[in-house]
Amino acid sequence: MEFIEPPDHPYRISFDGDFSVSRAPAVPKATAPDDRECKKQLEEVIDRLREYQRRLYAENRQALLLVFQAMDAAGKDSTIRAVTSGLNPAGFQVFSFKQPSSEELDHDFLWRTTRRLPERGRIGIFNRSYYEETLIVRVHPEYLDPQRLPAWQDRDGIWERRFESIREHERHLARNGTVIVKFWLNVSRDEQKRRFLDRIEKKKKRWKFSHSDVEERQYWPSYMEAYEDLINATSRPWAPWYGIPADRKPFMRLTVAKILESTFDRMDPRFPKLDPKHDQKLSAAKKQLEGEG
Repeated sequence: MEFIEPPDHPYRISFDGDFSVSRAPAVPKATAPDDRECKKQLEEVIDRLREYQRRLYAENRQALLLVFQAMDAAGKDSTIRAVTSGLNPAGFQVFSFKQPSSEELDHDFLWRTTRRLPERGRIGIFNRSYYEETLIVRVHPEYLDPQRLPAWQDRDGIWERRFESIREHERHLARNGTVIVKFWLNVSRDEQKRRFLDRIEKKKKRWKFSHSDVEERQYWPSYMEAYEDLINATSRPWAPWYGIPADRKPFMRLTVAKILESTFDRMDPRFPKLDPKHDQKLSAAKKQLEGEG
């Protein structure tokens, strides 16, 4: 087997390139559990995730990489916080990728995220990722200038080349034991507006607000086009995308947690079996300890 097959799910995006942003729901179906039930179920799922995390760490053979991408105010931070609330902080790492530093610009676009990949036995979380290089940089191509790309490189095909690099990168990781799960949190434009207004009106949330967030709304169609292209180009069995309705946060968080649980079930991490000689040493150590005054 080359890599772990991803679990099937209603929100898993197909691998055949027929994904359409316009058909992707931002609101769950009417049959979805209400917010109170979602919160209750989330606590139950987190209990099971905690056990999976213990086994992953003890086994020390696999890693899990979670990638979160979304428009501003979709709920990436709160979802990551909610889903990891019951996990051991020593067993996972969260990295947020914003404007590249001068050092990062001196390397290829995958370098800064490659440095932050999870070790075996750990969960790595990317709050934004290398996909920003096919999103915001595509919407604002002037951001390519500071990257000092080779003068001979043709920029007309740069996005397809980057998609190819990402596919190869993710497949390499999957072949070597890093299971990749990617979440696109699909917030509607109207709901984003409501959340921005809420940040402005509530003093405790004003620190979250940035004028640039509002300015970026004028590029909404361009971002949706970029999301559609990148998801179709990079949703593969070794690194699937899940498009999660994000207009109801409790439902979104529960859905993400359930997908993680299903993924862990496929990974099936196990506590290592001890050598019989080790058991003998344990018995000897026990006798020694019990014999102490």
